[in-house]
Amino acid sequence: MATTSALPSPSPSPSECPSGPASPSPAAPAAGAAGAAARPGPLLRVLGDTHALGRRLPQLVVGLALYGGSMGLMLRSGLGLDPWDVFHQGLQGSFGLSVGAWVTICGALVLLLWIPLRQLPGVGTVANVLLIGAAMDLTLRFVGTPGALPVRIALMVTAIVLNGLATGLYIGARLGPGPRDGLMTGLHRRTGGSLRLIRTGIELVVLAVGVLLGGTAGVGTVAYALAIGPLAQFFLPWFTVPTAEQAGRPGKAGKPGPGE
Repeated sequence: MATTSALPSPSPSPSECPSGPASPSPAAPAAGAAGAAARPGPLLRVLGDTHALGRRLPQLVVGLALYGGSMGLMLRSGLGLDPWDVFHQGLQGSFGLSVGAWVTICGALVLLLWIPLRQLPGVGTVANVLLIGAAMDLTLRFVGTPGALPVRIALMVTAIVLNGLATGLYIGARLGPGPRDGLMTGLHRRTGGSLRLIRTGIELVVLAVGVLLGGTAGVGTVAYALAIGPLAQFFLPWFTVPTAEQAGRPGKAGKPGPGE
């Protein structure tokens, strides 16, 4: 008969011992804190970041006011409007109200289209809806239509350049796109289509509907289409407010600045 000797079994290591709940490792609180820090709060989600708000908010308001003023000057030149304003003017001629009122109404309606696209508006988005139409109507109240063609051409050129400047100011404030721009970028993000084609398609549709409603398209419409892109590109570097990281300062921009 074979016999086996009874050997003592090895004692379990402390990590195997079921003597109670395991104490959390030192890395666990750090990981939780890092996850919480990675989730931006409501203010940060709306503003993008809170760096240099003392400059960005006034710049946004000035940019939107100048944008609305440039639209009013463009209308007073009588030489044609940008596609959306052809549409707004057509709505005014067909249904009443002021052109600026239709700018505001259409901006709010376009903003509703952000909901299925899951776009989050910023402070600049809401300000765009509220300020541009009012600034346009205020300009139209104090600026009349000149009779001489050279003056009208000069007014048109001034309006287009001012619009490019205003675009640089309000986009450079980094507080959210306008409703129409956000619609285009949202469709691009959701569909994967070309941003240029989406923008062109939307603007051709609103231009065609605006002309059918009696809006004014002309040489100003073509001049605006050709000039506004290069003008915005020229002015944006002058007015884009750097992030906290780019400025090398601490800020709520999602990541610490250099040296933190």
